[in-house]
Amino acid sequence: MTGEPAAKPPAAWPARPVAGVILHFTSLPSPHGIGDIGDAALAFIDELAAMKLSVWQGLPTGPTAFGDSPYQPLSAFAGNELLIGLDSLMREGLLTVDEVAPLNALPASSVDYGSVLPIKTALLGRAAERFFSAGGPRGEAYRDFLDENDKAWLRDYALYRVLKSRHRERPWPQWDPAFAGRHAAEIRKFEASERQAIDRIKAAQFFFDQQWGSLRRHAKERGVRLFGDLPYYIALDSADAWARRDLLLLDESGRPTQRAGVPPDYFSEDGQLWGNPVYNWARHEETGFRWWIERLRRAARHCDMVRIDHFRGFESYWSVPAGDKTARNGAWVPAPGDQLFTAARKALGELPLLAEDLGVITEAVHRLRRRYGLPGMKVLQFELAEPDFDPATIPEDCVICTATHDNDTTLGWFSSKASTRGARKGMRHARRNAVRVAGGHATTIHRDLIRLAFSTPARVALAPMQDYLGLGSEARLNTPGSARGNWRWRLRPGQLGEKLREEVTELVGQSARG
Repeated sequence: MTGEPAAKPPAAWPARPVAGVILHFTSLPSPHGIGDIGDAALAFIDELAAMKLSVWQGLPTGPTAFGDSPYQPLSAFAGNELLIGLDSLMREGLLTVDEVAPLNALPASSVDYGSVLPIKTALLGRAAERFFSAGGPRGEAYRDFLDENDKAWLRDYALYRVLKSRHRERPWPQWDPAFAGRHAAEIRKFEASERQAIDRIKAAQFFFDQQWGSLRRHAKERGVRLFGDLPYYIALDSADAWARRDLLLLDESGRPTQRAGVPPDYFSEDGQLWGNPVYNWARHEETGFRWWIERLRRAARHCDMVRIDHFRGFESYWSVPAGDKTARNGAWVPAPGDQLFTAARKALGELPLLAEDLGVITEAVHRLRRRYGLPGMKVLQFELAEPDFDPATIPEDCVICTATHDNDTTLGWFSSKASTRGARKGMRHARRNAVRVAGGHATTIHRDLIRLAFSTPARVALAPMQDYLGLGSEARLNTPGSARGNWRWRLRPGQLGEKLREEVTELVGQSARG
């Protein structure tokens, strides 16, 4: 520790201790095969208010591709069309009950992406066509939406999605060279010939924007903060990489020369090779970090607080040669975090950001976070692995959670078997500490750890909805390193009943986080 004074937390940081939930929007109950930001999200906010929970942390809301991961979106600015609620579109006469009916046959307890994607995409296209033919009072709102977003990101995104479809969903480096290289004459010709398809994409983004605005207003009325999530890296197969190749380290064919990841640790002998292209930070500095500033501006407009994933990458990032099969041979490369956050603060004012600073974090990363007043994160499943864990040492300027979307549920974690020797040792410490500190036992450990998180000095305490419900590994949302079965778990209709409402309200009340 250097004794360097920390900046004040952002104004969006709660003035008193609060409690909340972690739940991805796809996991909401809905009759249409996947959770959404429409009626399903509005109803969930009402449930949170009834339980005295005042923070809702969702995962990134960008459009997903192969693998369905919200952390590999097709755009850093667009919304995921699959999250658009269909109920409001039906109320506006843009869709009919009969047209939506095929979605009602899809599973209620999981997301079948292979089925929901083609059906919902076709429905949104039909709604867009009716929206354009109807005109009416929303036409002005749509024109305002275009004025604000078309040049900034929407035109490129809509072009990219239609081009990707015409190239059988292949990544853009595999497209016809004229389109992969964004030859202006060919792009103009394509844009003219595919105007209707491009406009349908833009209309869907307008629907998303309108529904998100309603969600934000309803959350504010019910006293619930929306806590967003911003991935650090972007995917190679994304509109951003296609439109702004200069911002990434790519070769002439559009392929990465370096790839992102993290080095080996006791969880993984080979480290993690994520595969994302790394940033061309020299180019970002030349532009005054304009792309990052606009990305942060949009995130701050959408949410009350925003978690930046992999915050340590702003101080230095693990860069792996493109041809390597593992992350072993990477190296730490400095990043201009100070310059970026200084420029962002100058352009945007106080930033409602929180740093995801989990894992092995250096003092330099801690200093960067403190200089800009960014709260950090603590996860009980990790903290309990420390032999001398003391909940009283959890800092006030952090979000503490029992687990994250990448962890097993607390019940599943407590009974799981670690895969490496170091991890097994950590699990033994964690189990002993969980019982010792939380004062519970195996059958109630999920509730015990929520109570423990709520008892710490951390200003914000969260738990995944699966932990509130006491669910096991069958309800895990994501397993890093595994390509199958992720991002599918959903709440079932009626699963949030009066008994749970009373139990959570009591937990919140006992901790004075209501």
